[in-house]
Amino acid sequence: MLKHFLIHPKITEVLARAGHHSTILIADGNYPASTKKGPNAEVVCLNLSPGVINCGQALQAILSAVPIDFVNTMGVPADDSYAIKGEPPIWDSYRKILKDSGSKLLLEPIQKWDFYEKVNSSDHVLTIQTGDQALWANILLTLGCRES
Repeated sequence: MLKHFLIHPKITEVLARAGHHSTILIADGNYPASTKKGPNAEVVCLNLSPGVINCGQALQAILSAVPIDFVNTMGVPADDSYAIKGEPPIWDSYRKILKDSGSKLLLEPIQKWDFYEKVNSSDHVLTIQTGDQALWANILLTLGCRES
């Protein structure tokens, strides 16, 4: 029986095959998951209905299961039609989740089009499509190394 919070069989399978520098995208409900993904990526759809599940819930489960080296959010271009003033509120939620997990990692935004390019990499192994309705909730995790 698994001891961490992640019990989804397909996500666990992909993470077990992944290695250092592999990336996992936790995508909000607006992300074009079928077209913006790496050539090696699997897509797991957990978007049951609007808001269910959300990106924060997926982040908590992933953090319980694997080591993470980097956490990148999708940066907001000032000229984007969905631009907001200041940081997206969801980012504070991510910071709290990271802190509560014991992580000292910081959120590092990558501008929207560079974010898509980074996701399109051969290192991208998994997209978890959520039903999150928060704008700019996409988060890209880079796997670290198991040390024990």
